Amino acid sequence: MAKSEDVNPASEASTRAYEPAPVVRDAHSESHFTRVIEQQTARLPSDFFLFSALGSMALSLILHLTGKNESSRFVGMWAPALLTMGVYNKIVKLLRPR
Repeated sequence: MAKSEDVNPASEASTRAYEPAPVVRDAHSESHFTRVIEQQTARLPSDFFLFSALGSMALSLILHLTGKNESSRFVGMWAPALLTMGVYNKIVKLLRPR
């Protein structure tokens, strides 16, 4: 019994390289305000947001241990927002305007 090769009819099509279409429409461009925010946040190191989030968690723990529960919850809610800003910062640095 002869061993037959598996043949993929689309194998030739998958070797083609496609380049993404450039964004040229005004609807896809960023506003001046957005560009200014991205330029300013890109200046901050990514570690700033991570350590700020860790600091807010530590401060929240300290406030909780001292009995200031409302303040503890308020400060503890900063961590997710700071981490989200850190992810945004990283995306802005990686995907600069082309």
